[in-house]
Amino acid sequence: MTPHNEAKKEDISNIVIMTGDPMRSKYIAENYLENYKLVNSVRAMYAYTGFYKGKRITIMPHGMGIPSMGIYCYELFKFYDVDSIIRIGSCGAYDPNLNLFDIILSENCFSEGNYALSFNNEDCHIVNSNAELNNVIIHTAQNLGTSIIKGNTVCSDVFDPYIDYKKLLARVPKDFNPISAEMESFALFYIAKFFNKKASCIMSVSDVIGSNKVATSEERTTGLNKMIELALEACLNL
Repeated sequence: MTPHNEAKKEDISNIVIMTGDPMRSKYIAENYLENYKLVNSVRAMYAYTGFYKGKRITIMPHGMGIPSMGIYCYELFKFYDVDSIIRIGSCGAYDPNLNLFDIILSENCFSEGNYALSFNNEDCHIVNSNAELNNVIIHTAQNLGTSIIKGNTVCSDVFDPYIDYKKLLARVPKDFNPISAEMESFALFYIAKFFNKKASCIMSVSDVIGSNKVATSEERTTGLNKMIELALEACLNL
């Protein structure tokens, strides 16, 4: 157990799907898993372990922002022997050609922050997801007939609608060309590389930044099923 996770080591699968919202974890467990049980409720970060088509999987929240994700994925990789984490969540899209609920697979992530410097004394601002795990997700999507868009992600410390995103993008390296924005994947990718583990991030577009394409709170809850099903099906191939 850790200060943030009351689960016993054997309660956590080596494959974890992480969500930002604890209620989304609950939704996935109740609607997709069999024989699931609640394994963590500390700080209301409800985590469940159960079976999807016979595959044992843990669904666990990570909260909002790089520091929160950093805590939970660090503990999962270090203390619970997790091998693979797939983060699923909503994102903003920078590409005006993208539409609500398009599914994006993050290849590389940029952060202006100093998470890597604080954690590992490394001046690192770009980190990549795991190519092997990404390939599993890509092949799974092809088999399902699910369209996904691969691209780079900006991981911000501030919710994008609250800032001048054009000024933020002006500070991103010129050849990075991000198509999406979210707030957690940098920590996940960095910690995974630190422990030589696997991490990927699948996102569903909830708003197109700079446009009037914005999903409602209800749509953000119910419109993500394709992404959820893609992540679960990918776990069957791990």
